[in-house]
Amino acid sequence: MAPVRAPLADRLRPESLDHVQGQEEVLAAGSLLRSAFESGAVPSLVLWGPPGTGKTTLARLLSGQSGTAFEDLSAVTSGVKDVREVIKRAKLRQADGQGTLLFVDEIHRFNRAQQDAFLPHIEDGTIALVGATTENPGFSLIGALLSRVRVVRLEALSEDALGSIVDRALADRLHGLEHRHRLADDARAALFAVAGGDARKLLNILESAAVLAGAETEAIAAETIREAAQTPLTAYDASGDDRYDLLSALHKSLRGSDVNAALFWMGRMLVGGEDPLVIARRMVAMAAEDIGLADPQALTLALDAVRAIQFLGQPEGELPLTEAVIYLATAPKSNSSALALKAARAAAGEHMEAPVPLALRNAPTRLAREAGHGRGYRYPHDHPNHFVAQDYLPDTVQGLDLYTPGSLGSEKETERRVAWWRKLRERRDD
Repeated sequence: MAPVRAPLADRLRPESLDHVQGQEEVLAAGSLLRSAFESGAVPSLVLWGPPGTGKTTLARLLSGQSGTAFEDLSAVTSGVKDVREVIKRAKLRQADGQGTLLFVDEIHRFNRAQQDAFLPHIEDGTIALVGATTENPGFSLIGALLSRVRVVRLEALSEDALGSIVDRALADRLHGLEHRHRLADDARAALFAVAGGDARKLLNILESAAVLAGAETEAIAAETIREAAQTPLTAYDASGDDRYDLLSALHKSLRGSDVNAALFWMGRMLVGGEDPLVIARRMVAMAAEDIGLADPQALTLALDAVRAIQFLGQPEGELPLTEAVIYLATAPKSNSSALALKAARAAAGEHMEAPVPLALRNAPTRLAREAGHGRGYRYPHDHPNHFVAQDYLPDTVQGLDLYTPGSLGSEKETERRVAWWRKLRERRDD
């Protein structure tokens, strides 16, 4: 049996910087990456960009240029145990004077504990960590890890860059299609459209189209590209403006209580290949910001959707996501919590020096009690209605009013309770 040949995308992976396409800015003279290649000193990095933009390739080239051993993990299938095994091998190499470059694909999928596991080994030079992510590292990576790495943003490949890759694939006699095929003009445009700036996707579709076209064909047609792609010829940039525009449209449709529009934008992202967790995270934020206490169950349901997606995966996880979209779109709306937070931060910023009243201070020691901490505090549960009127604010900000309940849903009851407590407080008899 003939050996299985590697996919075209793997066969054409650049073996030098000369073959890397579309990342001129991050590889320009004087850039962090260019300096790393020229010096052979590899800093710990996070390569952030859309799929198929060269993250794995750049990591492999950096390892080869620096003479470090290349280790790779996928955050989808690896855990802390796998990290420990890599570190063990890296320490042995370190003792022999060789460094290790650890490449972690989809590093954003590691949880906090897993990300923490890298920190001491980056610090002591056991590894140079190069992570790859399609998610904004500012949201998906812990601060301690971000402080130890440099973030390099890669861009989706331009049509010029994709064209160079296609030309090489068609012409390369050793690794490519060996001049056995050419693309009709409309097929070339269709291929660029469906690839969406992703070189790997481009080459996978091209290879499939070549198989479908057969050896005798004069030119690969656009229809053959469509058949090979098996997807609408509309690109969706899951890390650029498309993502954030569609998330914005979803959020505003939910806020505007238009359930059909919200479902449409959710569907657009799912069909485009978006991670349902990205959609669910935006819905959690929306539930807190735009529904809030008008329906406290909305935040619970949004968080339940996150857990269900993590537990079920796709496509089953899309159903609880849809249920959450419908619930959030039809729930009563209130931004009173968001306004209260804004007002609280503003008031705190103006009165950062306001002292905590002595009655409210912690009094765990004799010295603290002698200093007056806790003196005069009245325990609400010792009084009728489990309430006693007393001052909980510094004298300089007495009368502060930061929260105004909304008028819909559960906040009508919240408004009643706030008014009741206020009335009791006004009857105080010190």
